[in-house]
Amino acid sequence: MKKNARDRYFGHTIEEDLVLLPEELERDAIGLWHLVAAGRDNFELSGSDLVEYVRRHILNLLEKGAKPVFGVRDGVHYWRVVDYGNNPDKIAGAIINEWLTSGVDPKPGDVWFALPHVYEATMPQSTDAETGRRK
Repeated sequence: MKKNARDRYFGHTIEEDLVLLPEELERDAIGLWHLVAAGRDNFELSGSDLVEYVRRHILNLLEKGAKPVFGVRDGVHYWRVVDYGNNPDKIAGAIINEWLTSGVDPKPGDVWFALPHVYEATMPQSTDAETGRRK
């Protein structure tokens, strides 16, 4: 991977990016689509350099305690954990393989990474004004 690559908008290195990006996990999930777009656009990576950038970020997010998740619309949760295995290298490999074999860049509806306080969160339940019961 390009060792001297710098974010063309913010000027930080890939190593600094690996430190900065996981801070977002405290607030929200991080999408695979974002990792690919940032590597390609911000760091101007392609081919194996882009894949390695994404792999390093996935491994880093997993190390911070994040799990792969998909958004759900079940009326209760926002996210559901997706089983890509229990070994970080296999998880990263499976996700990257899924991306590469699809032949297209990930979209916001594809896999994300989230910490438990994000993926275990539930939607507020509305109540019936007359009965006080959940709708």
